[in-house]
Amino acid sequence: MNARSRTNQLLYQAELLAALPAGDDEHASARQMALEESALALFELALESLLREVTEHARLSNHRWTLLLAQEGPALAELQRLRDLAAQPESWLNWLVVQLERLHSDDGAARRTAHNPAMIAVGNPTGLRQQLLDNLQAAKHEIGALRETSLEW
Repeated sequence: MNARSRTNQLLYQAELLAALPAGDDEHASARQMALEESALALFELALESLLREVTEHARLSNHRWTLLLAQEGPALAELQRLRDLAAQPESWLNWLVVQLERLHSDDGAARRTAHNPAMIAVGNPTGLRQQLLDNLQAAKHEIGALRETSLEW
């Protein structure tokens, strides 16, 4: 399998996990958290696969996103484009970086949902599951454009 196929496979698998129903038994909340964090971990693997894919011409020895997307990372056009994207607060990559930092923290990224009927809902914040699905779609769109630019070089 080549890097492009692996990236696609990981994105697809992350989307599958994020879309799975958690059920409605006593383990549903824990199962939902496990699905969300698993999907995030696959999204991280997909990001690193993408980095390997778009930088294969540079023959880099390391493809960790934390190193390649850092401002002092390698000076490659594809990486700079991704760094710029990560700096945009509304971008999928900015969202993903924030979530991955949470995922690797002691608290994790997933949160239990409160089902207290006595609480008054102030708003309907988008849950991690829906955010995952939305940002996976945005990533797939952006990756397509990035691949086209990469092929032009």
